[in-house]
Amino acid sequence: MLSCSSSKVSRFRLVPCLVQQYCTVQKESVVLGIETSCDDTGCAIIDSNGILHSETLLSQNVIHLRYGGVNPLIARDLHRDNIELAVTETLNKASMRIEDIDAIAVTLKPGLLFCLQIGVKYAKYLSKSFHKPLIPIHHMEAHALVARMHHNIDFPFLTLLISGGHCLLSLVRDVDDFLLLGETLDNAPGEVLDKVARRMKLRNLPEYSVLPGGRAVELAAEKANNPYKFHFPIPLNKMRDCNFSFSGLKDVLCRYLYKKELEHNIKGDEIIPEHNDLCAAFQLAIAKHIVHRTERALRFCIRRNYLPEDEINLVVSGGVACNNFIFKCLEHWGNKTGCNVYRPPSKLCTDNGIMIAWNGVEKMKKSNCFTKINLNNIDPVAPLGINIKDKVRNDDIYVKSTRLNDIFQ
Repeated sequence: MLSCSSSKVSRFRLVPCLVQQYCTVQKESVVLGIETSCDDTGCAIIDSNGILHSETLLSQNVIHLRYGGVNPLIARDLHRDNIELAVTETLNKASMRIEDIDAIAVTLKPGLLFCLQIGVKYAKYLSKSFHKPLIPIHHMEAHALVARMHHNIDFPFLTLLISGGHCLLSLVRDVDDFLLLGETLDNAPGEVLDKVARRMKLRNLPEYSVLPGGRAVELAAEKANNPYKFHFPIPLNKMRDCNFSFSGLKDVLCRYLYKKELEHNIKGDEIIPEHNDLCAAFQLAIAKHIVHRTERALRFCIRRNYLPEDEINLVVSGGVACNNFIFKCLEHWGNKTGCNVYRPPSKLCTDNGIMIAWNGVEKMKKSNCFTKINLNNIDPVAPLGINIKDKVRNDDIYVKSTRLNDIFQ
């Protein structure tokens, strides 16, 4: 149960800023983070020293596997059932009461509307009942900044956020200062990987039966005998911007798959013998496309003096960042270009309460301004920062496709 009794833990006090300089935290403060943007109910407690006191993540993955993807209404109902349990469990793990919390950070945008509403409503209830300030969090900003919990990464830096719902490149200049360089024009990579796994019927193989589609494709690709058996063109190769497109790759795979199914007279739940090679070639094409656009973003930022040439950092986050092959390709490219490539631990790449609480801590250190939250503030499709995609296109930067063939050696 959430307690209303007094606490010996001091409330934090923020010293007013002079001439727009940063606010500083006078005493240690504690932030509770709540995440309900999609299908996982996440909660965590972090203090202003960056110490993680506890976390809880209640996943809905197994349930949504039955539907071939996240069902927003079912996700909403499960969030409603889990939200109080997640918060209470997180407080108990930290041996804290709600009075020990100094602020509540909650995901406000972007995400599934019905799911976001559950987290925001509960955060508002806690705020009103226990007189705690609310810190609104942009889900993608939280993904970009959580790597700073584990790596010494100074501003500015480049971030690549790849997941089931997003694929974008952004320049991170400060805690709340982002420049959007490019984003996907159609499907996100995680979504495409899941659809491909369903079309290839990978769930019919016992080792993949309870795995997300993207993970199944990655594991199947590791077993490939000939990853170059199938050829995929690199999308948008002649477009000199940083946008992404993955739907064309999916169409090419489906054509290969249809051809092989006819060739082998595949029926019902049967799977083509070349499924491992096809997964490997498809995954390699995704990696090449991502690396190609990322290199243009890097060159653009250096040309515009947005990044220091002596210390270039790239943060990769989001659910697809857990794909070790794609991350290895980015590291391989980074070693060639002098770019340091980082990612958070795998459990922080996917949606979680830790990144929300950490973003709350970073915002609290930056400013003592807390926004009043209401349901009208929720934005399911909120962009990330200031859109400067036209500037990237106007710079007309040529980038030769990076060779990644030696990544298999």
